[in-house]
Amino acid sequence: MTQRRLPRRDFLGAVALAALPAAFRDDPYRLLPRTGLPSPAVRVRGRVAALGRGLARVALSDGRSVVTTDRDGRFELVTNTARRFLSLSLPSGHRIPTHPAGTARSYVRLAPNPAGEMAVAFDLEPIPGGDERHAFLTLADIQTQDDADMELFRRDTVPDVHRTIRALGEVPTFGVAAGDIMWDQLGLYDDYEAAVRELGIPFVQVVGNHDLDMEQRSDGRSTTTFERRFGPRYWSFNRGQVHYVVLDDVLWYGDGYLGYVDDDQLAWLAEDLALVERGRPVVVFAHIPLLSNLSHRNGLARAPVGNYVTNREAVYSLLAPYRTTILTGHIHDSDWSTAGGVFERNLGAVCGGWWTGPICYDGTPNGYAVHEVNGAELRWRYQATGQAADHQIRVYPRGADPKAPDEIVANVWAFEPGWTVVWYENGARRGAMARRVGLDPLAVQTLAGADLPARRGWVDPVPTGHLFYAPVAAGARDLRVEATDPFGRTYSATLRQAE
Repeated sequence: MTQRRLPRRDFLGAVALAALPAAFRDDPYRLLPRTGLPSPAVRVRGRVAALGRGLARVALSDGRSVVTTDRDGRFELVTNTARRFLSLSLPSGHRIPTHPAGTARSYVRLAPNPAGEMAVAFDLEPIPGGDERHAFLTLADIQTQDDADMELFRRDTVPDVHRTIRALGEVPTFGVAAGDIMWDQLGLYDDYEAAVRELGIPFVQVVGNHDLDMEQRSDGRSTTTFERRFGPRYWSFNRGQVHYVVLDDVLWYGDGYLGYVDDDQLAWLAEDLALVERGRPVVVFAHIPLLSNLSHRNGLARAPVGNYVTNREAVYSLLAPYRTTILTGHIHDSDWSTAGGVFERNLGAVCGGWWTGPICYDGTPNGYAVHEVNGAELRWRYQATGQAADHQIRVYPRGADPKAPDEIVANVWAFEPGWTVVWYENGARRGAMARRVGLDPLAVQTLAGADLPARRGWVDPVPTGHLFYAPVAAGARDLRVEATDPFGRTYSATLRQAE
C-alpha cells in the first residue's frame, strides 16, 4: 500500500497546530485579548402620526430590537452608535414614503446629538380607500453591467412595466427589485433610479450578491453603497392584511459569498413576527433562494453554497406559523419549492440570460412577477417582457427534443402545484401531459455552443422541471396545449404540424 503524503503546506499546518497549547487548539479565540469598548448608547424618542393623529402599535426597529408606539403614537428606543438606521414597519393603509426617485424610505439614519439623544417624527399619508386590495411587481435580477444593458432595460422592461401598472388601474401598487439590481457596476444605480422615477410607483430594493462593495474584506461593510442609496438591508412593512419582510441573505466573506441570514436578522425577525398574528399572510423578499432545485436538476449531489441559504432551517422555524410565500431570484430561471412549512417561488430574471436575448437559461421569457392581493388572497402570474398577459406557454413540435422524437413539448414556466396541463389533437382532448426534466428547445437553439449567445458565450441552457411532454400521432395536424393555473385561469397555445 502506498503511503499518502501530506502536501507541504498541510504538513506544516499540522505541525504548527500540534505545537500550540491544548486550550488554544480547542478554542483558538479563547486566549486572544478582547479589545474595543461598547458602542455609546443612543436614546431615540419620537412619534408616528398621520394627519396629526398618533398611530398606535406601529413597530420600529434599529435592526435588532423592536418597539411599538403607544396610544398617542409615541415611542422610545435605546440603541447604540453601532446601529445605522431606525426603520419603520409601515402600517397598512398608508402610502410608502419615498426618496425623490421613488425608492422606499421608511427609515431615518441614526444621528444622535452630543448627549446621545435623537428625536424622530414619521408623518404618514393615508391611502384613500385603504389598501385591502393592492398589487406588487417583483423584478428579479435586472443585472445591468454596462450602458448597453441599461439601454435594453430602459427600452424593453420599463415600458412593459408601465403597461402593467396602467392595466392594474387605481389599485395601490408597489415594485420590488429582488436583488442583483446591478452587475457589480454600482455606478449604474443613477440610471436605475431614473427608471424607477419614470415608473411612478414606490420601489423596494433587496440586496443581491452583485450589489455589493466587493473591495470590502468582510460582510459588515459590503453593503455600504447599497445602504447609502436605499437604507437598511432588511426591514418590514404592511399592506392590507399582508405583512412583508425584506431580507439580506447574501454573506460576503471577502473573496466570495454564500447564502446566509445573519444572527442580527434572525433576532430582529423573531421580534418583528411576534407582533404578527399567526396564520396571517407573510411575503418575504430575498435574493438567494432558501432552497434551490437547480443542482438536483443538474444531477449534482450537493449545491454550491452560493445557490441556497445554508441556515434556512432557522428562517423556516420563524416563518412556519404564517401563510408564508418567499420570493427570490439569483438563478435566472423559474422554480418553486415547499420546505419548512413555507412556499418559495423562484422568479425568472428581468435580464434573462444576462441580456443576451429574450429568454432565461430554462426558456422562461425575460420578465417579472405580478401579484394581486385582495384581503388575505394572493393571486399571481408571470409577465413576459413585451408579451400579452396571457403568454404563459411555448409549444414545440414533435421531435423538438431529440430525446423525445415522438412527442411535442410545452414549456409552462410559471408551473407550480395546482396547475393542470392537457393537450388536444384535431380538436379532441387527449389527456394530461407528462412533466419531465429537460432542456428547453429554444434555449438549446440560442444558448448552447461555444459561440452562443454571441454577446456572452458562457451563457448555457439548464435543465428545467417545467417541461411537459405528450406523444402525438404523426398524422395529427392541429395541436393545442391548455394550461390552467391554480386560480382557474386557462391559457392555450396552438401548433399545426406539417403534412
